[in-house]
Amino acid sequence: MGSAYSKFGVGVPFDPDYSLVTSPIYTPLVLAIIRLLYGFYYLVYFIFKFSWDSIHFPRDLKEFFSYFTHLSAIGLCAYFWASGVQTLVYALWKKYPLRHWPKSFQLLHLWLSATAATFPFVVTIAYWTLLASSTSFETPYRAWDNTSVHILNSVLALSETLFTFVGPIPWLYLPICIFTIGLYIALAYVTHASQNFYPYKFLDPNQYGGKVAAYVFGVLIGECIIFAIVWGIAKLRNKIFAKRRTAILGDISFKEKGQIGQV
Repeated sequence: MGSAYSKFGVGVPFDPDYSLVTSPIYTPLVLAIIRLLYGFYYLVYFIFKFSWDSIHFPRDLKEFFSYFTHLSAIGLCAYFWASGVQTLVYALWKKYPLRHWPKSFQLLHLWLSATAATFPFVVTIAYWTLLASSTSFETPYRAWDNTSVHILNSVLALSETLFTFVGPIPWLYLPICIFTIGLYIALAYVTHASQNFYPYKFLDPNQYGGKVAAYVFGVLIGECIIFAIVWGIAKLRNKIFAKRRTAILGDISFKEKGQIGQV
């Protein structure tokens, strides 16, 4: 079972290079603060949206969890909180809790990381190519809403790839991400059966017929392409900052030896 986990990047020790809590340009403390600020922004976004929609758009609120856009944003928020807390604990106390958690939790964290690195781009591209309209920025609220989940989401996901040492994502997470999107597509049809609407119009076979399969296939292919691009960027980033990464690991090793000597 251990070798199976290792194929998913869950080895012993977990994250030996400290890639999940370090950055080529930020100190761990600054990285932790940035991640927590991102997570806090999305938490405020959800609280405000729920409050606003409950008054002005109660139907939209009932349909909130039917949209991949919102589920992806929730995942992004969860990732920034999870990674931010881990990084903060490491920065302040040189502890790495995730290293001591069960392997299943470590795998789930990497799975969440893979979705946070790729799903925002799927959402952004799909929205602006298939769904955006003249009403996307019709009011200040709609402009802020669409900017938060259809633009900012990809900006923050890209910043994680460019400015941290996370990744490259093991390729075995690609079929898992595709499976996750497949589950959502199934949920969309469950939504239609139970609530009589399609979250995304291009999933309606009555309106688009055989094109629905092409759209679904296009989304899945898009995820594969995005996954490969993100993987390549992370690989190139690690090559560019190889000396910086070696220096960080050397500093970590020196501090750990010092702690052992004090004990």
